[in-house]
Amino acid sequence: MNLNLTVEPAPGAPGLSLRPWTDRDVPALLTAHRDPALRRWLTLRLESEADAYHWVEQQREAWSAGTFFSFAVTAEDTDAEHGRPIGNVVLKVAPDSSRPGAASEVGYWTAPEARGKGVAPRALDAVSRWAFASRSLVVPGRLELLHAAANDGSCRVAQKSGYAFHSTLPPFPPDYPGEGHLHVRVDERP
Repeated sequence: MNLNLTVEPAPGAPGLSLRPWTDRDVPALLTAHRDPALRRWLTLRLESEADAYHWVEQQREAWSAGTFFSFAVTAEDTDAEHGRPIGNVVLKVAPDSSRPGAASEVGYWTAPEARGKGVAPRALDAVSRWAFASRSLVVPGRLELLHAAANDGSCRVAQKSGYAFHSTLPPFPPDYPGEGHLHVRVDERP
């Protein structure tokens, strides 16, 4: 499946293109994963080119299986098809089996140069709308977003994207040593 989503330009911000990750994105992926602010919140560590190529291959396999859709976010003021990614948005179709009643989940990150420019909320909203429109992907018509409770930026992105705060989650070591926040967005279409 090769799917591209677009987000219209906003005042003072370019349009966005969301597409599957490719091997050409490995340098940008590694650069983003060296950012200390990003590393603070992500559990995944891409340390080498081999790690990054392996991650891209895993994304391709997940797209093919229809279980996990990871989108490279690029600004349309670049070559959107092969432009340098400035973020990632992911839809995890299968609910987390360790949490009773869990739903499909979204996640995201942005590169330092894209932060504070509305990239994450706009890209997250586009993937959320796509997921709800593809009714067979999202069960039961709601999406969840989880982040570290101390990550205030993620709270703001969630709220700007229509994900209401739902609850505080207890720590889940070793990957999540601190409390988390659960945000929920419900498909309100008829």
